Amino acid sequence: MKRAILIFAAAMLAGCGSRPEPLPVYGQVPEFELTAETGEPFSSRTLAGKPWVADFIFTSCSGPCPRMSYLMSQIQRSVPGARLVSFTVDPEGDTPPVLASYARRYRAEPGRWTFLTGDRELLHKLSRDAFKLGNVDGSMEHSTRFVLVDGQGRIRGYYGTEEKSPLAEIQRDLERLERDPS
Repeated sequence: MKRAILIFAAAMLAGCGSRPEPLPVYGQVPEFELTAETGEPFSSRTLAGKPWVADFIFTSCSGPCPRMSYLMSQIQRSVPGARLVSFTVDPEGDTPPVLASYARRYRAEPGRWTFLTGDRELLHKLSRDAFKLGNVDGSMEHSTRFVLVDGQGRIRGYYGTEEKSPLAEIQRDLERLERDPS
C-alpha cells in the first residue's frame, strides 16, 4: 500500500513541473511591405520578435467589421503590449486617411495597433496564401477570424469572433507565447 502511494505521489509531482504542449504552427507569414494608416510604409520586420494579432476588415463594413474592431480594441486594453494589425480587404476605399479616421474611432494606440492598405494582389496573397483566410477579390467577403502570429512570423492560432468573444483565449495564448515562444 505504501509503495502504491509513493508511486502515485511521484507521478503527480512529475506532472506538476511539466510544461503545456506548445501552440500548433499552422503556417508562416512571409515578409511584406504595405502602407500604414499614417501614410508611411510599413514592413512586417517591425513585428519581429513579439507576438501579434491580425484581422482583415474594411472601414465601410456594416456587418461583422465593427464587432471585430471593437474586439481588437478590447485586446488592446486588456493585454498590455499586445501588437495588433488590421489589414483592409478594400484597398481602393481604405486609403491611409480613411484608415486613420477609423483607427481614431476605435482608439487605436499608435505603434500598437496598425491599419494596413496597399496593393490588392499582395493583400489577396496574404489573406489567402499566408493567413489561409480567404480572398481579397473585390467582393468584400472576408473571414471574421483573428489570427495569432508569434515573433518569428509563424501562425499559432485562429479565433472566431461571431458568437462569443475570443478575448480570454487570445490573452491566454499571447501570454503563453511571451513566456515560451517555441
